[in-house]
Amino acid sequence: MKSAKIISLLNQKGGVGKTTSSVSISHALSMKGYKVLLVDLDAQCNASESLGVNSSKVNVYSVLKGQEKLDFINASDNFYLLPASLDLAAFELEMSSEAGREYLLKEALEPVIAHLDFIIIDCSPNLGLLTINALTASEYYICPVLPHHLSITGFSTLLEVVNKIKRRLNEKLKLAGIIMTQFNKHKVLHRETAEVIQSHFEDKLFSTTIPENISLAEAPTSKQSIMDYAPTSKGAIAYRQLTEEIINKLK
Repeated sequence: MKSAKIISLLNQKGGVGKTTSSVSISHALSMKGYKVLLVDLDAQCNASESLGVNSSKVNVYSVLKGQEKLDFINASDNFYLLPASLDLAAFELEMSSEAGREYLLKEALEPVIAHLDFIIIDCSPNLGLLTINALTASEYYICPVLPHHLSITGFSTLLEVVNKIKRRLNEKLKLAGIIMTQFNKHKVLHRETAEVIQSHFEDKLFSTTIPENISLAEAPTSKQSIMDYAPTSKGAIAYRQLTEEIINKLK
């Protein structure tokens, strides 16, 4: 039976392009004919709002709490969204005594994985219960990082947490790759950081880098993904190339 590839995008640092990457990769996959669900698992609701969804009765919070049945918003052809809710901010406290609380998202997605090709999860920028739920449900995870040495330091901490989840909750979890965002090939520091990551993680650094691009910053305010807002921009072209790389890597 067909089963969707479930991929979490995460980094505990904000401002690394995690949501932009989640939305852009999801839309690029759907444009290639894949059925894609984007799950916004961040109480800040950035992925949802960047696609023009401000509130919805059916959202990831109401589904995880068992208040609503799983349903999606159609963002574009083959591209579906399970939006976030501000209520997610209280999720960890509310579920602290719930048995099996790490598996709630995995159980919620179970009915639809045979009907989709990809499920992309935009994680919150902390390593709490929501992110643990995402990683427990996922087969792969992808980390966007900035081309600065501080990003590498934080990344090591992230990997320690992920490895604990792999040992205790999800032995199938694998690092699909690392995305270098806001990259400028003319800056020595950016090139040096890429070399350091490549020396540590070898083939895990995607060869496609995401450039500094004003269109990527503008797209969310227009309530569109970069694929609709500026499809010929350097940012959109880079994300389409990256998406091809992801597809080939996960074959």
